[in-house]
Amino acid sequence: MDIKDYFRTLFENKLLVKMPEKEEDHLTPATKLLEKRREMGEVETALAAEKEEFQMKMESLAQRRIELEKKEMQLKESVIKFDKFLKENDAKLSRAVKKAEDERDLQKAKQKEIERLQSEIESLTTLKEKLQRKVQKNSKFNRYLEQSVEALDEFQEIREVIDRYETLTTNYKDLLEIEKENQERINDSRKELNTYLERKNYEILTMNNELAELQTKLDSCQNESHKAENEWNHIQTTAAGKTLLIGETRM
Repeated sequence: MDIKDYFRTLFENKLLVKMPEKEEDHLTPATKLLEKRREMGEVETALAAEKEEFQMKMESLAQRRIELEKKEMQLKESVIKFDKFLKENDAKLSRAVKKAEDERDLQKAKQKEIERLQSEIESLTTLKEKLQRKVQKNSKFNRYLEQSVEALDEFQEIREVIDRYETLTTNYKDLLEIEKENQERINDSRKELNTYLERKNYEILTMNNELAELQTKLDSCQNESHKAENEWNHIQTTAAGKTLLIGETRM
C-alpha cells in the first residue's frame, strides 16, 4: 500500500463514523450537513497531520539511510587504509629485520677478524719473548752468541738478530696499534648497532600502538554499523506492521 492508498483508507474510515441514530433523528438536513462538514474538516485536519507526520518519518528514514551509506563508505575506506598500513608495516619490519641480520653478520665477521689478529699477535709475542730470552741469555757470552749465530742458518751475524728483534718489536707495536684501532671500530659498531636496534624497537612499538588504535577504531565503526543496521531493520519491521494493520482495517 502506497501513501495515496494509506490516506484514502484513513479518509474513508473517518467518513464511515456516524452519529448515534437517536440524535440524527432529531437533526434537520441543514444541521446534518453542517455536522458532516464539521466531520469533513476534522478528517482533513487529521489527514494533513498524518500526512505531515508520515512525510517527516520518510524524510528521517531517507536521511538515516544516507548516513548509513556514508558510514559504510567510511568504514570501507578505513579498512582499505588499514590493510595498506599493515602491508607497509610488514615491509618496513622485514627490511629492519634484514638490516639487523646483516649488521649481526658483519659484527660476527669483524669479531672473527679480531680473533685472527689476536692470535697473530700472540704468536708474534711468543716469538718476541723467545728472542728476548735468547738475547738476555747470550748477552753475557758474546762468543757463545757468535757461535749460536754461526749455528743458525737463518742469521749470518749478530746484527741480523738484533735487526730481527727490532723489526719484530716494531711489528708488535704496529699490531698493538691495529688491535687498538680495530677494538675502537668494534666498540663504535656495537654502539651503532645498539642505537639502531633501540630505534627499530621503538619504531616497532610505535607501529604496534598505531595498529591497536586502528583496530579499536575499526571495532567501533563495525559496532556503529551493526547498531544502525538493527535500527534500520526495526524501522522497516515497524513500517511493515503499520502497513499490514492499515490493510486489515481497510478490509
